[in-house]
Amino acid sequence: MNEAPHDSGRVRVFVLTGIPGSGKSTVSALLARRFDPAVLIEGDTLRRLVVTGRAEMTPDPSPAALRQYGLRLRHLAHLTRSYAAEGFTVVAEDNLLGRYLEEFVGLLGGVHPRHVIVLAPDSDTVLRRDAGRAARAYDKGGWTAPELDRVFRRDTAQLGLWIDTSGQRARETVEDILARLDESEIP
Repeated sequence: MNEAPHDSGRVRVFVLTGIPGSGKSTVSALLARRFDPAVLIEGDTLRRLVVTGRAEMTPDPSPAALRQYGLRLRHLAHLTRSYAAEGFTVVAEDNLLGRYLEEFVGLLGGVHPRHVIVLAPDSDTVLRRDAGRAARAYDKGGWTAPELDRVFRRDTAQLGLWIDTSGQRARETVEDILARLDESEIP
């Protein structure tokens, strides 16, 4: 497999989203390694910056959770724009569900080209992947994978490239993304 940088010299911004367990972190890290120079910005890293008083997003989020999530998205967008302005290809990943995907793309302003990739494996695949992770997303008494998947598919704008990754390994997903750049680009 070719691990050499792809399209070096051209700055791109990639926005990856999907429900927890969809493969965002793994795919994002592999995708970022395909460009030089490149940076990976993970929404979970920004979430963990709140050491005390963190309010988690739940099916019925508190006002504090919504404020913190909005702050996280603004910082994610700011970091994305800042790195892109300095010549880095940026891979930004987070749980951008429902209206938040469109809002986040709007926060990127005039950064181009920008690509939106939505990882959308079926909920059985998500549960299987989640069971193998140290930090499980669906054991906390909030969303179940089928519920979140249903809401995600119903309420999230059909922006960019949606990929059913149920039968793909992460490296295959990255190859699929790179082969279909024109489908993921947002004007």
